[in-house]
Amino acid sequence: MTVHLKGITWNHSRGYVPMAATAQRFEERNPDVRITWEKRSLQEFADAPISHLVERYDLLVIDHPWAGYAAAHGVLLDLGAHLPEAFMADQAAHSVGASHASYRFGGKQTALAIDAAAPVSSHRPDLMERDGLTPPEKWEELLALARRGRVVMPGIPIDTLMNFYMLCATLGEEPFASEEEVVGKETAARALEMYRELAALCPDRIYGWNPIAVYEAMTDGDDYAYCPFAYGYSNYSRPGYANRPLTFGDLVSLTGHGRLRSTLGGTGLAVSAGTPHREAALRYAAYVADPLVQRTLYVECGGQPGHRAAWEDDEANRRARDYFRRTLPALDRAYVRPRYDGYLHFQDRAGDVVRDYLREGGRTDRVMERLNALYAESLGLRGGKRT
Repeated sequence: MTVHLKGITWNHSRGYVPMAATAQRFEERNPDVRITWEKRSLQEFADAPISHLVERYDLLVIDHPWAGYAAAHGVLLDLGAHLPEAFMADQAAHSVGASHASYRFGGKQTALAIDAAAPVSSHRPDLMERDGLTPPEKWEELLALARRGRVVMPGIPIDTLMNFYMLCATLGEEPFASEEEVVGKETAARALEMYRELAALCPDRIYGWNPIAVYEAMTDGDDYAYCPFAYGYSNYSRPGYANRPLTFGDLVSLTGHGRLRSTLGGTGLAVSAGTPHREAALRYAAYVADPLVQRTLYVECGGQPGHRAAWEDDEANRRARDYFRRTLPALDRAYVRPRYDGYLHFQDRAGDVVRDYLREGGRTDRVMERLNALYAESLGLRGGKRT
């Protein structure tokens, strides 16, 4: 009897193609299994509740802030309880930064980290050379480059919120350390003011751009030479994918605080607790996360793997013009967002508050009043408990 598995991922080459390729190869090795992958937009990927998706799909590519909801409501299988101990130990030991741990919540491993990402820098080496420029190493140098009109960055709500977290964490105060406020007033004010100073030097169109739109603009035209922080996509460093490939690297430093600590992203492969084909779904999930597959087939098909062996692999780096080695330090020190059940109520709304401040200015204390109110609401969704 043939088993049919259905999966949902996101509609970028990085998100869809490696899943389709691994499904094809898995089917060839397991003739009794058929896997169909569907895709949704990047915004839908961030917003769509998994409570609906688990009813329709056996396999789900998810974002780690869903881990708390999944653990609390039992909608995803605890992979630690179903996959071999040695396999799970290898995944943990070879995580890119906290990618593997980010899917563990309440003692349950809700997904396997098949994709790793965080905001990193990027530039057009040909434009930098043509204009006699060099990639900035310090925040002050970044501002100077931005004043020349050569800098662009994503400005949609979710990205502005993630970069606000980044600046707070770099300044020495990780957000959500307290249940009373998102972050201290002094840290918040400095982070917001620094961020707005940079944003004011960028074109207004950034407020409609996510990282993909930024990279498309940078590789299709010659208006922008440098992006200081956006979730990295190794695809845009690969000849043949981008018209004018980008060179990616680490982030600038803040005097007295070291290099920026960006906010961890990436995706995990989860298995619905309601799937009638548990054994086949688990076998496929383990196949995709296997270190050999991650550093070969997965990378070759445009994926951005979650297993560290791939990020350190010579061939994977040759294909992506050293994207993985260049950006790995930024991922290793990345800040991990909260994952408590209720956090996404905050994330879905708070980005608009930060984005509006960047565009229009105002008082930072008013910004924080709004963010703290949203935070309190999110904690209330689970009786004020968080982890």
